[in-house]
Amino acid sequence: MPTTPDYIRIADDIVAGVKARTLKPEDKLPPIAQMAVDYKVGTSTIQMVYVRLEALRVIRRHQGKGIYVTDPKTWMREP
Repeated sequence: MPTTPDYIRIADDIVAGVKARTLKPEDKLPPIAQMAVDYKVGTSTIQMVYVRLEALRVIRRHQGKGIYVTDPKTWMREP
């Protein structure tokens, strides 16, 4: 029975938070090390989460400033 990889499950959790509006545009996400502790996974897993979310345009990174949620209007399609 195949299971969903942690990085996809965590990325989906963050996307769900954006859709539910518990995460809003311009909210700052925790650093990789903190997310790893929060989700009880390795930092490389969280790095993959952030790469996936950036590719989906859910987040944007600012060197030295942090990782921020983007406006869902730029990436989320209406049903």
